Amino acid sequence: MSLRLVFLGTGSFALPTFRGLYETDHDVVGLVTQPDRTGQGHHRHVNPLKELAEENSTPVFQPAKANEADSIARLREFEADLFVVAAYGQILSAELLSLPRLGAINLHASLLPKYRGAAPIQYAVLCGETETGITIFQIEPKLDAGPVLGVVKTDIGGKETYGVLQDRLSELAVPLTQQVVDELSTGTTKPLTQDTSLVTKAPRLTKEQGQIPWQKPARLVCCHIRGVQPWPKPSTTIELAEGKPLRLLILDAEPADRAVPGAPGSIEVEDRKRLFVQTGEGAVEVLTLQPEGRKAMSAAQFLNGRTLSNADRFALPAE
Repeated sequence: MSLRLVFLGTGSFALPTFRGLYETDHDVVGLVTQPDRTGQGHHRHVNPLKELAEENSTPVFQPAKANEADSIARLREFEADLFVVAAYGQILSAELLSLPRLGAINLHASLLPKYRGAAPIQYAVLCGETETGITIFQIEPKLDAGPVLGVVKTDIGGKETYGVLQDRLSELAVPLTQQVVDELSTGTTKPLTQDTSLVTKAPRLTKEQGQIPWQKPARLVCCHIRGVQPWPKPSTTIELAEGKPLRLLILDAEPADRAVPGAPGSIEVEDRKRLFVQTGEGAVEVLTLQPEGRKAMSAAQFLNGRTLSNADRFALPAE
């Protein structure tokens, strides 16, 4: 049975799934996405979902507040069988969720019930997980708490940043979504209740959380560096014994088979080519960094143009 689908989503993570719905036997009758944003110089940010909808002659609705009465009235006009939601960016009310005959499903980029919230991919990397995935669940008013309808798992690469992993997960979501929508159309889904004892949270990150926590173990310091790229960026400051502090980004690092004398943040330079930093447990070797206002460079390139001493140190973030 062909379903009438309305897709609610915004941003690059949602795009592959939205495109994939056009490849099914179901009818995409509407796109609900965030209002157009105007950047500096009054340039409009391109919304790739809106462009794709317009290419397919699909009506587009961009409410500032989806739960308001006039928005719900407009959504009712779609006469949807199912809402498919991915990174939409607004909490949906019970009234709105009740509009489609089959309710609404959501794509969540974690293995629920772990990492409920706005930043599941980032937290999976930050916390040192080796596996993550996509979970599709039936939306209920409580955050990410509805019954699970489908899951796909994948390993997290040892060098994968949050941004790279997000792009890969967005593609993995496509066949899973198609499968779940087909199962809903035929009444063959097998919902699984989430185990609330396993719930962990993944709230939206702040800019300050990009600061590298050198006091953590070396492995988690490296996970942090990967987990905040491309945003909020892995930032730190070298406190120089002589001169002003130097702000920079650490873009790549790996645990080292050595320790550096001193407290977390202490540094050791080897042959003006290699840079080691002590953490709360073991040391890391900095491989790639980016001084403020300059391009990314290797540690050797950085050290070739600047002399560091063992009296210099990386600052710990404020508690």
